[in-house]
Amino acid sequence: MSKKILVVEDERNIVDILTFNLIREGYETLEALDGAAGLKLALDEDPDLILLDLMLPKMDGFEVCRTLREQGRATPIIMLTAREEETDKVLGLELGADDYITKPFSMRELLARVKSNIRRSEMLSQAAPKSAANRLDFGRLQLDTDTMLVYKDGSPLDLTQREYELVKALASSRGQALSRESLMKQVWNFEGFVGDVRAVDVAIRRLREKIEDDPAEPRFIITRRGLGYAFGTP
Repeated sequence: MSKKILVVEDERNIVDILTFNLIREGYETLEALDGAAGLKLALDEDPDLILLDLMLPKMDGFEVCRTLREQGRATPIIMLTAREEETDKVLGLELGADDYITKPFSMRELLARVKSNIRRSEMLSQAAPKSAANRLDFGRLQLDTDTMLVYKDGSPLDLTQREYELVKALASSRGQALSRESLMKQVWNFEGFVGDVRAVDVAIRRLREKIEDDPAEPRFIITRRGLGYAFGTP
């Protein structure tokens, strides 16, 4: 069965270009020209991925993303925007977007990101126990780098791609703290980032809600005051 992608974009020419290329790649598409219609389709049709413009009539992309995440929808969201302001990027990531592409973008790059996000979502839903040889073992946590899944006590966690990348970055530097700026570079690919790093704190808080026994007393993702975050193995 072909995967269903929802395109929420108010510029008809961009919608046409996106849908043409997505259909050519074998995807089924849904279209919405404003945020309210996009949110309704996202809730009613449960697409496999959403391409979401930020600047939309009736309801902007930030609000669409926020509402979907508040309702517990983990659908991968790739935000599209012509705006390059740093605060827009950070806010989109804070609200739970999985990826971010600035217009004009390469269609090849966009299609690659679509494929990557859908593949990870599929792997999570079909996750089955793997042999220890396929995992990096960190005590109660294991990372499967082939499927990009994190297991806790043998069961897969429902993490976004960004959350997986956070765990991987921290686990790969076990024993040392990583600054917020370093994590922005490694996980968000923001080279030389020196601005607002709130997105890291928000992502860590959400990750702890999924990974910790008690998020108020974290033992896997540790805060090192003045330094950043470190990986623990309780």
